[in-house]
Amino acid sequence: MAVNIVGLLGLVTFYFLILFAGLFSKKFMQILNGGKSKSDTGKLSDIKDSELSNTDDLMLAGRDINYLVGIFTMTATWVGGGYINGAAEATIKYGIIWCQAPFCYAVALICGGLFFAKKMRNMKYVTMLDPLQNKYGKELGALFYIPAFSGEILWSASILAALGTSLRVICGLNDETSIIVSAGFAMIYTLFGGLYSVAFTDVFQLICIFVGLILAIPFMSANKAVTTPYQGEVFFGGKNHSVFGTIENDDIALWIDHMVMMMCGGIPWQAYFQRVLSSKSATVAKVLSVCAGFGCFCAAIPAVIIGVVTLNTDWSGIDNGNIDMTDENNYKLAVPLCLNWLCPPVISFIGLGAVSAAVMSSTDSSILGISSMFTRNVFNKVFMPKASDKTMLWALRGTILVNTVIAMVIAMTVKSVYGLYLICSDLVFVLLFPHLLLVVHFPERANRYGFGVGFSLALLLRILAGEPVLGYDAIIKFPGYQYPEGSDIGVQKFPFRIFCMLLHLGLVILVSFLADLANQKGYLTGKWDILGEYLDSDNKPSTTVIENSCPANQPNKVVPLDGKVNVSANGGQESSTV
Repeated sequence: MAVNIVGLLGLVTFYFLILFAGLFSKKFMQILNGGKSKSDTGKLSDIKDSELSNTDDLMLAGRDINYLVGIFTMTATWVGGGYINGAAEATIKYGIIWCQAPFCYAVALICGGLFFAKKMRNMKYVTMLDPLQNKYGKELGALFYIPAFSGEILWSASILAALGTSLRVICGLNDETSIIVSAGFAMIYTLFGGLYSVAFTDVFQLICIFVGLILAIPFMSANKAVTTPYQGEVFFGGKNHSVFGTIENDDIALWIDHMVMMMCGGIPWQAYFQRVLSSKSATVAKVLSVCAGFGCFCAAIPAVIIGVVTLNTDWSGIDNGNIDMTDENNYKLAVPLCLNWLCPPVISFIGLGAVSAAVMSSTDSSILGISSMFTRNVFNKVFMPKASDKTMLWALRGTILVNTVIAMVIAMTVKSVYGLYLICSDLVFVLLFPHLLLVVHFPERANRYGFGVGFSLALLLRILAGEPVLGYDAIIKFPGYQYPEGSDIGVQKFPFRIFCMLLHLGLVILVSFLADLANQKGYLTGKWDILGEYLDSDNKPSTTVIENSCPANQPNKVVPLDGKVNVSANGGQESSTV
């Protein structure tokens, strides 16, 4: 396929505009805040926020995100290329009712705002893993980085792969070039500006997403190859399709399982909590979460409509009949195909800018999120607790570079990236959500013994339940297990993900209670306390948290739950903090 020179020049111009905005984002945000980069209200919490180390300042944009920028950046983080292309693909393949992600992730953001944002922001954590390390210790708490990293890196890879296909269809670029260039631009401004760059460019990118896709829909509908008004039942790709979709009786439990998994599993993501923790206040964090939930839902509407347009298009008369819609692999190309063949060239390139903006806005967020967690919760807390602020800063930048390369390599080499991402979303829901819920709302109900037993058994059960994406059959087959026709790998119709998560939650609470009881009876003390849960004779959950990653030669500021500020004279940590 020949390279489209005009489209390529337009894309390069767009990318350099994004890069410029990212590199000078901190200055732009100061202008938006009236020339101030930090809050200056005289309150104790504001004074503490202004004393963030350089590393934490890069991670959290000085905790200075306001309502406008916050709503834009949180919405843009979720609305990625995979989100847009995936919503259109699900509408084509299964019908609107099975396009669950937009509604579920919107609910996840709203629930995160109502039940998690205020508590997390008031405690002034720096990453999502801070409360987990507070509760379970540095080493055990760092284990949660594995599912968090897996989900975020595969999410980044999936949306980079989505961009590669889009640019191939519209501009004629090969996937590898598209992925490397797009990720490279996002990495450059993230390296130098951190969350300042990511948040400010999200404002521009989200505007591009809404304008580009909404502008394209009337031109698509007006194309003579498209049947209007849209039909609810169509013959498409050699078979009958229902635009709205249907749920068979034996699929109801599966539909509910996916719904709950995405609603609850959509909360424990660092890309989300990075916005919450960077907000000016707990109130701002709560409001922007709820507003972003509605924004994410609205952003999916154009993508779903494009899926409906695809179903109502006679593709046999387009591109001399070379577009084969009997091949389900082409469903994922619905958005770029509609932009390229159903719209005038100018509108097509504007729409391409929208897809590119969606990809960059999500990629930079995910890469910064997982790099922040590694630098603070693994590198600093586990391996180099006395690292200077300068060392931390370079570790963060090095991790951003490495994670970008990993995401690019996965996007270019693994064909089923989106399927792998769904698996990691599954693991986040089963393994991470129960603990985040407990340590934030019910810290006295969990301890290290409950964590060890619950986490291990839940992981084992989830592995034994099988996974069609990875190509292995279930060893534990729940009620309703079925083998699709012609396949030797079955499908769990039982809501086993919900079961695994609830079992995990119950085991943590039960085993923690039994361990506390054994300690009170004198059985789990001294050398028998192998996990060190009861080394503190008071046996109380942590009530303080280190606010930021101070350099080794500066005192650590500790924020107790009573709101008073204590400083350890020797720079050490107080209580059982991270």
